[in-house]
Amino acid sequence: MSDQNERNTGNGQNPQGEPDERPENRLRRELPAEVPVPAPGTGPRTEERPAQPLTGRQRLVKGLWPPRFTRAQLIVAVLLFGLGFGLAVQVASNSDTDSALRGARQEDLVRILDELDSRTQRLEDEKQGLEKQRQELQSSSDQAAEARRQTAEKARQLGILAGTVAAQGPGITMTIEDTKGTVKADMLLDAIQELRAAGAEAIQVNGVRVVAGTYFADSDRSVSVDGNKINAPYRFKVIGKPQDLEPALNIPGGVVQTLEKEQATATVERSDKIVVDALRRAERPDYARSSSQ
Repeated sequence: MSDQNERNTGNGQNPQGEPDERPENRLRRELPAEVPVPAPGTGPRTEERPAQPLTGRQRLVKGLWPPRFTRAQLIVAVLLFGLGFGLAVQVASNSDTDSALRGARQEDLVRILDELDSRTQRLEDEKQGLEKQRQELQSSSDQAAEARRQTAEKARQLGILAGTVAAQGPGITMTIEDTKGTVKADMLLDAIQELRAAGAEAIQVNGVRVVAGTYFADSDRSVSVDGNKINAPYRFKVIGKPQDLEPALNIPGGVVQTLEKEQATATVERSDKIVVDALRRAERPDYARSSSQ
């Protein structure tokens, strides 16, 4: 009897068969059943799939996108853009010039070619003169004296251009007869501009020296030059290369033909010696001063 009570007590029941309500027995009933832990390596395993290799197109897309720019690449791109823009502007400018020349008359094209040839020859002569001066300076034993001589020569040349020194040399004489009084100041100014473009170095019109600041104006039935009234016939004395000066006046549509349309006549004569002796008074500028002072 006592043994049975002990067994019942060991099973969590009191001797009367009712559940034992002691704390340790109540805690045992509330805990979950123990689950055995599987041994390492015996549980389920998840299979890992190997990574699929990328195709050639996928590698190309991955390398190109998203784009990666470095600072050097951006600078090169900007420089190439600027170069392309400059070339486009240059091509457009050349196209405009070509279009203008394509629509010009034959007389205008001949005149342009003659002027270009004359300017090229003058630049070549000037280049040779400068090279000669350099050689003289290098070979001269007294370079200071040679420099003074060249300075004095330069002063004489400037005096000729300014009209303060008389000049002589080969050139032409152009005489304009105007019996109808149709020659205006702008026609004489056009003649001066043509002569200058052809390489005229000194010009005199009816005793008035023509310089850089010379102006022409209409005065009743005559013309005034720098405020000096002159009458027909108008006589131009021009120093320069005759082979360049005369064709510049006689080109088709040039000065001579324009005067003939106005019922005036113009004759041009070459000469080995033209004297331009009309002088201008040297005026001191009011504001301009030499930068070397």
